[in-house]
Amino acid sequence: MQERRVDVAIIGAGSAGLSAYSAARAHTDSIVMIEGGPYGTTCARVGCMPGKLLIAAAETAHSVRDASAFGIHVDGRIEINGRDVMARVRQERDRFVDNVIESVEDIDAEQRIRGHAIFEGPNTLLVDDHTRIHAERIVIATGSSPDQPDFLKAAGHRLVTSDDIFYWEDLPESVALFGPGVVGLEVGQALSRLGVRVRMFGVDGAIGPITDPSVLEYADQHFNTEFHLDPEADTRNVALVNDRVEVTFVERGSEHEVTEQFDYLLATTGRPPNIEGLEIDQAHLAMNEGVPVFDRYTMQCQHQDGTPAPVFIAGDASAELPLLHEASDEGRIAGDNAGRYPDIRASHRRSMLLVVFTEPQIATVGKTWSEVEKHHHDSYATGEASFEDQGRARVMRQNHGLMRVYGEQGSGLFLGAEIFGPRVEHLAHLLAWCHQQRMTVTQMLDMPFYHPCIEEGLRSALRDLNTALKQGPMISRHGMESGPGS
Repeated sequence: MQERRVDVAIIGAGSAGLSAYSAARAHTDSIVMIEGGPYGTTCARVGCMPGKLLIAAAETAHSVRDASAFGIHVDGRIEINGRDVMARVRQERDRFVDNVIESVEDIDAEQRIRGHAIFEGPNTLLVDDHTRIHAERIVIATGSSPDQPDFLKAAGHRLVTSDDIFYWEDLPESVALFGPGVVGLEVGQALSRLGVRVRMFGVDGAIGPITDPSVLEYADQHFNTEFHLDPEADTRNVALVNDRVEVTFVERGSEHEVTEQFDYLLATTGRPPNIEGLEIDQAHLAMNEGVPVFDRYTMQCQHQDGTPAPVFIAGDASAELPLLHEASDEGRIAGDNAGRYPDIRASHRRSMLLVVFTEPQIATVGKTWSEVEKHHHDSYATGEASFEDQGRARVMRQNHGLMRVYGEQGSGLFLGAEIFGPRVEHLAHLLAWCHQQRMTVTQMLDMPFYHPCIEEGLRSALRDLNTALKQGPMISRHGMESGPGS
Protein backbone atom coordinates (compact mmCIF):
# COMPACT_ATOMS: atom_id res chain seq x y z
CA MET A 1 0.00 0.00 0.00
CA GLN A 2 1.40 3.38 -1.04
CA GLU A 3 1.31 6.16 1.56
CA ARG A 4 1.13 9.78 0.42
CA ARG A 5 0.96 13.10 2.25
CA VAL A 6 -0.45 16.16 0.52
CA ASP A 7 -1.81 19.59 1.35
CA VAL A 8 -5.02 19.15 -0.67
CA ALA A 9 -6.88 16.07 -1.93
CA ILE A 10 -9.81 16.53 -4.33
CA ILE A 11 -12.27 13.67 -4.74
CA GLY A 12 -13.74 13.89 -8.23
CA ALA A 13 -12.51 15.15 -11.59
CA GLY A 14 -15.75 16.62 -12.94
CA SER A 15 -16.57 20.28 -13.48
CA ALA A 16 -16.36 21.14 -9.77
CA GLY A 17 -13.25 19.03 -9.19
CA LEU A 18 -11.35 20.52 -12.10
CA SER A 19 -12.29 24.04 -11.01
CA ALA A 20 -11.19 23.24 -7.45
CA TYR A 21 -7.88 21.86 -8.70
CA SER A 22 -7.10 25.01 -10.71
CA ALA A 23 -7.93 27.27 -7.75
CA ALA A 24 -5.95 25.21 -5.22
CA ARG A 25 -2.91 25.09 -7.51
CA ALA A 26 -2.56 28.87 -7.09
CA HIS A 27 -1.54 28.15 -3.48
CA THR A 28 0.19 24.76 -3.47
CA ASP A 29 1.68 22.08 -5.71
CA SER A 30 1.10 19.44 -3.02
CA ILE A 31 -2.22 18.29 -4.42
CA VAL A 32 -3.90 15.15 -5.78
CA MET A 33 -7.14 14.68 -7.69
CA ILE A 34 -8.85 11.30 -7.33
CA GLU A 35 -11.33 9.89 -9.86
CA GLY A 36 -12.98 6.48 -9.69
CA GLY A 37 -14.95 6.65 -12.92
CA PRO A 38 -14.19 7.65 -16.50
CA TYR A 39 -12.80 11.12 -17.10
CA GLY A 40 -15.19 13.57 -18.71
CA THR A 41 -17.72 15.72 -16.90
CA THR A 42 -21.42 14.92 -16.43
CA CYS A 43 -22.18 17.97 -18.59
CA ALA A 44 -20.09 16.74 -21.51
CA ARG A 45 -20.84 13.03 -21.29
CA VAL A 46 -24.50 12.64 -20.30
CA GLY A 47 -25.80 16.12 -19.43
CA CYS A 48 -25.91 19.54 -21.02
CA MET A 49 -24.11 18.92 -24.29
CA PRO A 50 -25.63 15.64 -25.57
CA GLY A 51 -29.00 16.92 -24.39
CA LYS A 52 -28.66 20.05 -26.52
CA LEU A 53 -27.54 17.92 -29.48
CA LEU A 54 -30.76 15.91 -29.23
CA ILE A 55 -32.78 19.12 -28.85
CA ALA A 56 -31.10 20.65 -31.92
CA ALA A 57 -32.20 17.68 -34.02
CA ALA A 58 -35.73 17.92 -32.62
CA GLU A 59 -35.97 21.65 -33.31
CA THR A 60 -34.90 21.07 -36.91
CA ALA A 61 -37.59 18.41 -37.38
CA HIS A 62 -40.19 20.72 -35.83
CA SER A 63 -39.17 23.63 -38.06
CA VAL A 64 -39.48 21.50 -41.19
CA ARG A 65 -42.97 20.39 -40.17
CA ASP A 66 -44.00 24.00 -39.59
CA ALA A 67 -42.46 25.35 -42.80
CA SER A 68 -45.73 25.36 -44.74
CA ALA A 69 -47.12 28.04 -42.39
CA PHE A 70 -44.51 30.39 -43.91
CA GLY A 71 -45.46 29.40 -47.45
CA ILE A 72 -42.51 26.99 -47.71
CA HIS A 73 -43.68 23.54 -48.77
CA VAL A 74 -41.59 20.42 -48.28
CA ASP A 75 -42.54 17.77 -50.83
CA GLY A 76 -43.19 14.30 -49.58
CA ARG A 77 -43.11 12.73 -46.13
CA ILE A 78 -40.60 13.95 -43.55
CA GLU A 79 -38.39 11.03 -42.60
CA ILE A 80 -36.52 11.02 -39.30
CA ASN A 81 -33.70 8.49 -39.33
CA GLY A 82 -33.19 7.63 -35.67
CA ARG A 83 -29.83 5.97 -36.29
CA ASP A 84 -28.49 9.07 -38.02
CA VAL A 85 -29.85 11.33 -35.27
CA MET A 86 -28.22 9.31 -32.50
CA ALA A 87 -24.99 8.85 -34.47
CA ARG A 88 -24.53 12.64 -34.59
CA VAL A 89 -25.44 12.98 -30.91
CA ARG A 90 -22.82 10.40 -29.91
CA GLN A 91 -20.17 11.69 -32.31
CA GLU A 92 -20.40 15.31 -31.22
CA ARG A 93 -20.79 14.28 -27.56
CA ASP A 94 -17.56 12.30 -27.80
CA ARG A 95 -15.77 15.38 -29.15
CA PHE A 96 -16.84 17.37 -26.09
CA VAL A 97 -15.76 14.53 -23.79
CA ASP A 98 -12.39 14.18 -25.54
CA ASN A 99 -11.72 17.89 -24.99
CA VAL A 100 -12.34 17.45 -21.26
CA ILE A 101 -10.17 14.34 -21.12
CA GLU A 102 -7.33 16.20 -22.82
CA SER A 103 -7.50 18.94 -20.19
CA VAL A 104 -7.36 16.33 -17.41
CA GLU A 105 -4.44 14.52 -19.00
CA ASP A 106 -2.52 17.80 -19.12
CA ILE A 107 -2.40 17.61 -15.32
CA ASP A 108 0.84 16.16 -13.90
CA ALA A 109 0.44 12.38 -13.62
CA GLU A 110 1.73 12.55 -10.04
CA GLN A 111 -1.27 14.70 -9.17
CA ARG A 112 -3.83 12.26 -10.60
CA ILE A 113 -4.93 9.06 -8.88
CA ARG A 114 -7.40 6.56 -10.33
CA GLY A 115 -9.69 4.70 -7.97
CA HIS A 116 -12.62 5.01 -5.57
CA ALA A 117 -11.86 7.06 -2.46
CA ILE A 118 -13.37 6.54 0.98
CA PHE A 119 -12.75 8.30 4.26
CA GLU A 120 -10.64 6.36 6.79
CA GLY A 121 -10.59 9.34 9.13
CA PRO A 122 -11.11 13.11 9.16
CA ASN A 123 -7.87 13.68 7.19
CA THR A 124 -7.26 10.25 5.66
CA LEU A 125 -8.53 8.77 2.39
CA LEU A 126 -8.16 5.20 1.17
CA VAL A 127 -8.15 4.79 -2.63
CA ASP A 128 -9.21 1.24 -3.49
CA ASP A 129 -6.57 -1.06 -1.98
CA HIS A 130 -3.53 0.69 -3.38
CA THR A 131 -3.08 4.18 -1.87
CA ARG A 132 -3.63 5.83 1.50
CA ILE A 133 -3.66 9.62 1.35
CA HIS A 134 -3.05 11.82 4.38
CA ALA A 135 -4.42 15.22 3.37
CA GLU A 136 -4.37 18.44 5.35
CA ARG A 137 -7.51 19.53 3.46
CA ILE A 138 -10.05 17.61 1.40
CA VAL A 139 -12.50 18.77 -1.30
CA ILE A 140 -15.54 16.56 -1.97
CA ALA A 141 -16.56 16.99 -5.62
CA THR A 142 -18.05 13.58 -6.32
CA GLY A 143 -21.00 14.74 -8.45
CA SER A 144 -24.36 12.98 -8.63
CA SER A 145 -26.03 9.94 -10.18
CA PRO A 146 -29.51 9.36 -11.62
CA ASP A 147 -32.19 8.29 -9.18
CA GLN A 148 -34.17 5.08 -9.76
CA PRO A 149 -37.17 4.95 -7.42
CA ASP A 150 -38.05 1.46 -6.26
CA PHE A 151 -41.56 1.45 -7.76
CA LEU A 152 -40.08 1.92 -11.26
CA LYS A 153 -37.68 -1.03 -10.97
CA ALA A 154 -40.48 -3.38 -12.00
CA ALA A 155 -39.64 -2.26 -15.56
CA GLY A 156 -36.50 -4.42 -15.29
CA HIS A 157 -33.95 -4.03 -18.07
CA ARG A 158 -36.33 -1.64 -19.86
CA LEU A 159 -35.78 0.96 -17.13
CA VAL A 160 -33.31 3.58 -18.35
CA THR A 161 -32.04 6.95 -17.12
CA SER A 162 -30.83 10.08 -18.86
CA ASP A 163 -27.29 8.66 -18.56
CA ASP A 164 -28.33 5.74 -20.79
CA ILE A 165 -30.22 7.38 -23.64
CA PHE A 166 -27.21 9.18 -25.09
CA TYR A 167 -25.67 5.78 -25.84
CA TRP A 168 -28.72 4.62 -27.83
CA GLU A 169 -27.97 3.68 -31.43
CA ASP A 170 -31.55 4.26 -32.56
CA LEU A 171 -34.69 6.01 -31.39
CA PRO A 172 -37.41 3.81 -29.86
CA GLU A 173 -41.06 3.87 -30.86
CA SER A 174 -42.34 4.85 -27.42
CA VAL A 175 -41.19 6.00 -23.97
CA ALA A 176 -42.96 6.39 -20.63
CA LEU A 177 -41.13 9.18 -18.87
CA PHE A 178 -41.35 9.64 -15.11
CA GLY A 179 -40.20 13.02 -13.79
CA PRO A 180 -41.10 16.28 -15.64
CA GLY A 181 -38.15 18.16 -14.20
CA VAL A 182 -35.53 20.04 -16.21
CA VAL A 183 -33.99 16.94 -17.81
CA GLY A 184 -37.31 15.16 -18.27
CA LEU A 185 -38.93 18.11 -20.06
CA GLU A 186 -35.96 18.70 -22.35
CA VAL A 187 -35.48 15.06 -23.32
CA GLY A 188 -39.19 14.24 -23.41
CA GLN A 189 -40.12 17.06 -25.77
CA ALA A 190 -37.10 16.35 -27.97
CA LEU A 191 -38.01 12.67 -28.30
CA SER A 192 -41.62 13.58 -29.05
CA ARG A 193 -40.59 15.99 -31.81
CA LEU A 194 -38.38 13.26 -33.24
CA GLY A 195 -41.39 10.98 -33.63
CA VAL A 196 -41.24 9.00 -30.39
CA ARG A 197 -44.57 8.46 -28.61
CA VAL A 198 -44.05 10.04 -25.20
CA ARG A 199 -46.24 10.03 -22.12
CA MET A 200 -44.87 11.98 -19.16
CA PHE A 201 -45.81 11.25 -15.54
CA GLY A 202 -45.27 13.56 -12.56
CA VAL A 203 -46.01 13.13 -8.86
CA ASP A 204 -46.36 16.42 -7.02
CA GLY A 205 -47.71 18.71 -9.74
CA ALA A 206 -44.33 20.29 -10.54
CA ILE A 207 -43.22 21.15 -14.07
CA GLY A 208 -39.51 21.92 -14.26
CA PRO A 209 -38.43 24.73 -11.93
CA ILE A 210 -41.70 26.70 -12.24
CA THR A 211 -43.30 27.79 -8.96
CA ASP A 212 -45.54 30.65 -10.16
CA PRO A 213 -49.10 29.23 -10.45
CA SER A 214 -49.93 31.34 -13.52
CA VAL A 215 -46.82 30.27 -15.43
CA LEU A 216 -47.28 26.67 -14.29
CA GLU A 217 -50.83 26.53 -15.62
CA TYR A 218 -49.80 28.02 -18.96
CA ALA A 219 -46.87 25.61 -19.37
CA ASP A 220 -49.04 22.62 -18.45
CA GLN A 221 -51.63 23.50 -21.08
CA HIS A 222 -49.06 24.22 -23.78
CA PHE A 223 -46.92 21.11 -23.34
CA ASN A 224 -50.07 19.00 -23.54
CA THR A 225 -50.62 20.27 -27.09
CA GLU A 226 -47.49 18.32 -28.06
CA PHE A 227 -47.37 15.26 -25.79
CA HIS A 228 -49.24 13.77 -22.85
CA LEU A 229 -48.08 15.34 -19.59
CA ASP A 230 -49.76 14.71 -16.25
CA PRO A 231 -47.72 16.50 -13.56
CA GLU A 232 -49.77 14.85 -10.81
CA ALA A 233 -50.34 11.41 -12.25
CA ASP A 234 -52.20 8.62 -10.50
CA THR A 235 -49.99 5.67 -11.48
CA ARG A 236 -51.41 2.33 -10.40
CA ASN A 237 -48.87 -0.20 -11.65
CA VAL A 238 -45.61 -0.67 -13.57
CA ALA A 239 -44.70 -4.08 -15.00
CA LEU A 240 -42.52 -5.77 -17.60
CA VAL A 241 -44.76 -7.73 -19.97
CA ASN A 242 -43.41 -9.53 -23.05
CA ASP A 243 -40.25 -7.40 -22.97
CA ARG A 244 -42.25 -4.18 -22.93
CA VAL A 245 -43.02 -1.78 -20.11
CA GLU A 246 -46.66 -1.78 -19.11
CA VAL A 247 -47.96 1.22 -17.16
CA THR A 248 -51.42 1.39 -15.63
CA PHE A 249 -52.68 4.83 -14.66
CA VAL A 250 -55.83 6.89 -14.27
CA GLU A 251 -56.50 9.09 -17.28
CA ARG A 252 -56.16 12.73 -16.32
CA GLY A 253 -59.45 14.45 -15.58
CA SER A 254 -61.38 11.19 -15.36
CA GLU A 255 -61.81 8.09 -13.23
CA HIS A 256 -60.93 5.88 -16.20
CA GLU A 257 -58.05 3.46 -15.64
CA VAL A 258 -55.80 2.96 -18.67
CA THR A 259 -52.99 0.52 -19.45
CA GLU A 260 -50.40 1.35 -22.12
CA GLN A 261 -47.22 -0.35 -23.24
CA PHE A 262 -43.92 1.33 -24.07
CA ASP A 263 -40.49 0.33 -25.32
CA TYR A 264 -38.75 1.96 -22.35
CA LEU A 265 -39.44 3.57 -19.01
CA LEU A 266 -37.19 6.63 -18.72
CA ALA A 267 -36.62 7.78 -15.13
CA THR A 268 -35.67 11.45 -14.83
CA THR A 269 -36.62 11.73 -11.17
CA GLY A 270 -33.54 13.58 -9.95
CA ARG A 271 -29.82 13.10 -9.36
CA PRO A 272 -28.90 12.46 -5.69
CA PRO A 273 -25.36 13.48 -4.67
CA ASN A 274 -22.68 10.77 -4.67
CA ILE A 275 -22.07 10.86 -0.93
CA GLU A 276 -23.24 7.47 0.30
CA GLY A 277 -20.23 5.47 -0.90
CA LEU A 278 -17.64 7.75 0.71
CA GLU A 279 -18.03 6.31 4.24
CA ILE A 280 -18.29 9.95 5.20
CA ASP A 281 -19.20 9.10 8.78
CA GLN A 282 -15.46 8.53 9.28
CA ALA A 283 -14.92 12.26 8.64
CA HIS A 284 -17.08 13.19 11.68
CA LEU A 285 -18.91 15.89 9.72
CA ALA A 286 -22.26 17.41 10.60
CA MET A 287 -24.86 16.11 8.17
CA ASN A 288 -28.24 17.32 6.94
CA GLU A 289 -30.41 14.95 4.87
CA GLY A 290 -27.39 12.93 3.80
CA VAL A 291 -25.23 15.89 2.77
CA PRO A 292 -22.50 17.60 4.85
CA VAL A 293 -23.51 20.91 6.40
CA PHE A 294 -21.55 23.69 4.68
CA ASP A 295 -21.29 27.45 4.28
CA ARG A 296 -22.30 28.33 0.72
CA TYR A 297 -20.02 31.39 0.71
CA THR A 298 -16.87 29.44 1.66
CA MET A 299 -18.02 25.86 0.81
CA GLN A 300 -16.43 24.77 4.11
CA CYS A 301 -18.05 21.87 6.00
CA GLN A 302 -18.57 21.61 9.74
CA HIS A 303 -17.57 19.08 12.37
CA GLN A 304 -20.34 17.45 14.35
CA ASP A 305 -19.64 19.88 17.20
CA GLY A 306 -20.26 22.84 14.87
CA THR A 307 -16.63 23.88 14.47
CA PRO A 308 -15.20 24.43 10.95
CA ALA A 309 -13.67 21.34 9.34
CA PRO A 310 -10.73 21.20 6.89
CA VAL A 311 -13.18 19.68 4.39
CA PHE A 312 -14.91 21.50 1.55
CA ILE A 313 -17.66 20.46 -0.85
CA ALA A 314 -18.58 21.61 -4.38
CA GLY A 315 -20.80 20.90 -7.36
CA ASP A 316 -23.63 18.38 -7.49
CA ALA A 317 -22.26 16.73 -4.33
CA SER A 318 -23.52 19.73 -2.36
CA ALA A 319 -27.11 19.07 -3.56
CA GLU A 320 -27.67 22.82 -3.91
CA LEU A 321 -27.91 23.90 -7.57
CA PRO A 322 -27.01 21.13 -10.06
CA LEU A 323 -25.86 23.53 -12.79
CA LEU A 324 -22.50 23.64 -14.55
CA HIS A 325 -21.79 27.33 -13.86
CA GLU A 326 -22.68 26.81 -10.20
CA ALA A 327 -20.45 23.72 -10.02
CA SER A 328 -17.55 25.69 -11.49
CA ASP A 329 -18.13 28.58 -9.06
CA GLU A 330 -18.39 26.28 -6.07
CA GLY A 331 -15.29 24.38 -7.16
CA ARG A 332 -13.34 27.62 -7.44
CA ILE A 333 -14.45 28.75 -3.97
CA ALA A 334 -13.77 25.35 -2.38
CA GLY A 335 -10.39 24.92 -4.09
CA ASP A 336 -9.25 28.45 -3.27
CA ASN A 337 -10.11 28.04 0.42
CA ALA A 338 -8.61 24.55 0.60
CA GLY A 339 -5.44 25.94 -0.94
CA ARG A 340 -5.17 29.00 1.30
CA TYR A 341 -6.40 27.23 4.49
CA PRO A 342 -6.66 28.35 7.29
CA ASP A 343 -7.06 31.81 5.71
CA ILE A 344 -10.69 31.17 4.72
CA ARG A 345 -12.41 33.84 2.65
CA ALA A 346 -16.07 34.24 1.80
CA SER A 347 -16.76 34.59 -1.90
CA HIS A 348 -19.41 36.41 -3.89
CA ARG A 349 -22.24 34.18 -5.19
CA ARG A 350 -23.91 35.08 -8.46
CA SER A 351 -27.62 35.68 -8.91
CA MET A 352 -29.58 32.52 -9.58
CA LEU A 353 -30.03 31.79 -13.29
CA LEU A 354 -31.70 28.65 -14.60
CA VAL A 355 -32.78 27.90 -18.18
CA VAL A 356 -34.70 24.90 -19.49
CA PHE A 357 -34.16 24.37 -23.22
CA THR A 358 -37.64 23.27 -24.13
CA GLU A 359 -39.71 25.21 -26.67
CA PRO A 360 -40.99 27.53 -25.38
CA GLN A 361 -38.05 27.80 -23.02
CA ILE A 362 -38.38 28.12 -19.24
CA ALA A 363 -36.24 30.43 -17.15
CA THR A 364 -36.08 31.45 -13.51
CA VAL A 365 -33.98 34.41 -12.41
CA GLY A 366 -33.15 35.77 -8.98
CA LYS A 367 -35.86 34.79 -6.53
CA THR A 368 -38.60 32.47 -7.69
CA TRP A 369 -42.25 33.25 -7.05
CA SER A 370 -42.32 30.86 -4.08
CA GLU A 371 -39.26 32.55 -2.54
CA VAL A 372 -40.71 36.01 -3.10
CA GLU A 373 -44.01 34.92 -1.60
CA LYS A 374 -42.21 33.47 1.42
CA HIS A 375 -39.79 36.33 2.14
CA HIS A 376 -41.73 39.36 0.82
CA HIS A 377 -45.29 38.17 1.38
CA ASP A 378 -46.85 41.57 2.03
CA SER A 379 -44.27 43.75 0.29
CA TYR A 380 -44.01 42.75 -3.36
CA ALA A 381 -45.83 43.34 -6.62
CA THR A 382 -46.05 41.35 -9.85
CA GLY A 383 -45.97 42.38 -13.48
CA GLU A 384 -46.66 40.15 -16.44
CA ALA A 385 -46.68 40.01 -20.20
CA SER A 386 -48.03 37.46 -22.65
CA PHE A 387 -46.03 36.46 -25.71
CA GLU A 388 -49.14 35.59 -27.70
CA ASP A 389 -49.46 39.03 -29.28
CA GLN A 390 -45.82 40.11 -28.92
CA GLY A 391 -44.62 41.36 -32.32
CA ARG A 392 -41.35 39.47 -32.85
CA ALA A 393 -42.79 36.29 -31.35
CA ARG A 394 -45.66 36.37 -33.89
CA VAL A 395 -43.21 36.99 -36.73
CA MET A 396 -41.36 33.79 -35.79
CA ARG A 397 -44.58 31.82 -35.09
CA GLN A 398 -43.30 31.27 -31.58
CA ASN A 399 -45.97 33.39 -29.92
CA HIS A 400 -46.67 31.23 -26.89
CA GLY A 401 -45.78 31.94 -23.30
CA LEU A 402 -46.11 34.07 -20.21
CA MET A 403 -43.59 36.18 -18.29
CA ARG A 404 -43.98 37.15 -14.64
CA VAL A 405 -41.61 39.59 -12.92
CA TYR A 406 -41.47 40.56 -9.25
CA GLY A 407 -40.44 43.76 -7.48
CA GLU A 408 -40.20 44.99 -3.90
CA GLN A 409 -42.66 47.59 -2.72
CA GLY A 410 -41.05 50.74 -1.40
CA SER A 411 -37.52 50.21 -2.73
CA GLY A 412 -38.65 49.27 -6.26
CA LEU A 413 -35.90 46.61 -6.39
CA PHE A 414 -36.23 43.92 -9.04
CA LEU A 415 -36.55 40.64 -7.12
CA GLY A 416 -36.81 37.95 -9.78
CA ALA A 417 -38.75 36.41 -12.64
CA GLU A 418 -40.27 33.21 -13.95
CA ILE A 419 -40.65 33.00 -17.72
CA PHE A 420 -42.14 30.56 -20.21
CA GLY A 421 -41.57 31.88 -23.69
CA PRO A 422 -39.56 32.00 -26.94
CA ARG A 423 -35.76 32.14 -26.69
CA VAL A 424 -35.94 33.39 -23.13
CA GLU A 425 -32.38 32.18 -22.43
CA HIS A 426 -31.37 35.67 -23.62
CA LEU A 427 -33.95 37.53 -21.54
CA ALA A 428 -32.89 35.51 -18.52
CA HIS A 429 -29.28 36.66 -18.86
CA LEU A 430 -30.31 40.30 -19.03
CA LEU A 431 -32.52 39.91 -15.97
CA ALA A 432 -29.83 38.03 -14.02
CA TRP A 433 -27.37 40.86 -14.69
CA CYS A 434 -29.96 43.40 -13.49
CA HIS A 435 -30.68 41.36 -10.38
CA GLN A 436 -27.02 40.98 -9.52
CA GLN A 437 -26.52 44.74 -9.91
CA ARG A 438 -29.51 45.27 -7.56
CA MET A 439 -31.26 47.47 -10.08
CA THR A 440 -34.69 48.95 -9.52
CA VAL A 441 -37.52 48.45 -11.99
CA THR A 442 -37.37 52.11 -13.05
CA GLN A 443 -33.63 51.80 -13.71
CA MET A 444 -34.30 48.75 -15.87
CA LEU A 445 -36.93 50.66 -17.84
CA ASP A 446 -34.37 53.39 -18.48
CA MET A 447 -32.33 50.87 -20.50
CA PRO A 448 -32.70 50.78 -24.33
CA PHE A 449 -35.06 48.26 -25.95
CA TYR A 450 -34.73 47.66 -29.68
CA HIS A 451 -37.67 47.11 -32.03
CA PRO A 452 -38.68 44.51 -33.08
CA CYS A 453 -37.17 42.13 -30.50
CA ILE A 454 -38.43 39.66 -27.95
CA GLU A 455 -36.99 42.03 -25.34
CA GLU A 456 -39.95 44.32 -25.95
CA GLY A 457 -42.02 41.72 -24.13
CA LEU A 458 -39.76 42.22 -21.14
CA ARG A 459 -40.37 45.95 -21.29
CA SER A 460 -44.13 45.32 -21.25
CA ALA A 461 -43.80 43.14 -18.14
CA LEU A 462 -41.58 45.70 -16.41
CA ARG A 463 -44.04 48.50 -17.22
CA ASP A 464 -46.83 46.44 -15.71
CA LEU A 465 -44.71 45.82 -12.61
CA ASN A 466 -43.71 49.49 -12.41
CA THR A 467 -47.37 50.49 -12.29
CA ALA A 468 -48.10 47.96 -9.55
CA LEU A 469 -45.13 49.22 -7.55
CA LYS A 470 -46.23 52.85 -7.98
CA GLN A 471 -42.62 53.71 -8.75
CA GLY A 472 -41.21 56.34 -11.11
CA PRO A 473 -43.11 58.09 -13.93
CA MET A 474 -46.52 56.80 -14.89
CA ILE A 475 -46.66 54.84 -18.15
CA SER A 476 -49.68 55.24 -20.39
CA ARG A 477 -51.17 52.31 -22.21
CA HIS A 478 -49.52 53.64 -25.40
CA GLY A 479 -46.09 53.28 -23.79
CA MET A 480 -45.44 57.04 -23.38
CA GLU A 481 -44.14 58.39 -20.10
CA SER A 482 -46.27 61.02 -18.42
CA GLY A 483 -45.76 63.16 -15.37
CA PRO A 484 -45.95 66.72 -14.09
CA GLY A 485 -45.73 69.23 -16.96
CA SER A 486 -45.85 66.58 -19.71
